[in-house]
Amino acid sequence: MERRRLHKGEWRSIFTLMRDGRELGEALRKAATLPPGPVRLAALRKTIDPYLQVVTPQAVCQFTGLRLLDVWRYFRHTWNTAYLSTPGRKVWFLVRDRAAPNHPVLGIGALGSSIVQLAPRDRWIGWRTEEFLAALRAKPTVGWARWLKSSLTRLIADIYVADFRSEGLISKGDLAHPSKDVVLGLRSLSADEWRVHRLYPARQAHKAAVQRGRQADWKAEARAHLFRAKRSEHLAELLDARRAFLAAGFRQPTAAALQRTLGQRAGAQAISTVLRYVKAAHVGVDMMDITICGAVAPYNAVLGGKLVGLLMASPEVAAAYNNRYNGVPSIIASSMAGRPVRRRPNLALLGTTSLYGVASSQYNRLRMPAECGGGRAGEELAFIPVGRTIGFGSFHFSRDTMKVLEIVLAQQLPGRPVNSIFGEGVNPKLRKVRSALDLLGLPSDVLLQHGSPRIIYVLPLARNFRDILIGRAARAIPFIPNQPNTSARIAEFWLERWLARRIDNPAVRDRVEGHALTYPVRHGARVVLPPVAGEDGPLFTELARPVVVEASSVTVRRRARAGQAAQAAATASSV
Repeated sequence: MERRRLHKGEWRSIFTLMRDGRELGEALRKAATLPPGPVRLAALRKTIDPYLQVVTPQAVCQFTGLRLLDVWRYFRHTWNTAYLSTPGRKVWFLVRDRAAPNHPVLGIGALGSSIVQLAPRDRWIGWRTEEFLAALRAKPTVGWARWLKSSLTRLIADIYVADFRSEGLISKGDLAHPSKDVVLGLRSLSADEWRVHRLYPARQAHKAAVQRGRQADWKAEARAHLFRAKRSEHLAELLDARRAFLAAGFRQPTAAALQRTLGQRAGAQAISTVLRYVKAAHVGVDMMDITICGAVAPYNAVLGGKLVGLLMASPEVAAAYNNRYNGVPSIIASSMAGRPVRRRPNLALLGTTSLYGVASSQYNRLRMPAECGGGRAGEELAFIPVGRTIGFGSFHFSRDTMKVLEIVLAQQLPGRPVNSIFGEGVNPKLRKVRSALDLLGLPSDVLLQHGSPRIIYVLPLARNFRDILIGRAARAIPFIPNQPNTSARIAEFWLERWLARRIDNPAVRDRVEGHALTYPVRHGARVVLPPVAGEDGPLFTELARPVVVEASSVTVRRRARAGQAAQAAATASSV
């Protein structure tokens, strides 16, 4: 990426997409001399003019010829956290600055599939069993009774059962009126299929199906041991819930029937089962996590990260996600149904966490009146803190440790309990670590506590996001409508709210100017690599030599200049 390439008659590299801090700092100094108000804002609009650029697989930067995917990955490597590829849905974005030549990269952002289990977030949304049942008991309406019945019917219908019928495990009538023996038979089959899958995981076959996507043979995938295990397990739980509803007299969706069901322990447990599966159907489709969000140097010094955070709430981002996955079969749902399941994306909520346990300066008090983006007066877009993680996970286990733990699992267990196959289960690394530590007799619950809890933030995009995430609404009603200039209006709010004030700080302007593109490049947006001998070239060889301590500073400077001149002359003569 740093190697120069000829593009449209000009030598280009990733450095072409970095803004020289000296030039930006000078422009900000001039703007700071202007009085606060329209004149200063007009000067700043000419200095920084952000816009969003969606990163697609084949897209190329018009100024450098570099793939946008590679540009995004390059700047991602400047983050403090390691870059790891994650499964699931994802959309990447660049924030560019059209106010400077070559439209340098101001920041990067990314959406990824949401974390499935996050207790404070789920409690706030209304996905937790305790709060959900309490709300139903307080108001058991006909609407909720209809939701419960239709949700269970749809969940059962989305499971492929043709092989179960042909094998005599279930009949058509068992789906409407299941018996206890049918449920037990399905659970026994699930245990057998999990055992076979762990002995013969067929990783390459599953990965090939994921890669084929639209052209996958979903019936063949459904009949694989992994999805036979999941289908029989899920169907057993859902049919058991139906048995509980029938036993409680819940045959018609009425408020009285719902109230009777809530009054029975088995009925309440059945409602909890339906809620859990409804959540699983929406968590990966109608909400996403902001996995990457921040500015690159020199824009980070002027709070460019807050701009990138606000732009993640832009309708342009939601539209890019919806367009990318509209009509795309859901891998796991299609493998469970034996047919392509295309869930219409309805992005209604974003989630994220702080990088550390303290309040994130990037997300802290980050809010914008919806009216500034073209929405209703009185509403706002806001990053809302809803709690903290418990500081439990596996990121503190190194790759070397993981290799050893995988050997432990391979030696001690028949087959592989965790195969990192999409659809096998969430967080395979965590499950591997726990299984291996338990086998070694080590306290996994203690060792998985990394002691670094993070703040959980949510960013509602639609005023009916709770109805979307619970399956009671089919279309999101966004706070900000999708209009051609919405992202520009968000950038304008950031410019007035943060940039116009930030430039009054001389230390901030000094930090901006410190990111120069002079050779050798020490720009803050450059990926830091181990030093390589001779990397700086012959002009700087003399400067790299040890300096005699006794020499005065004047003498040192003279010797340096003499060395540079000699090297330059030698280079010129050789050329």
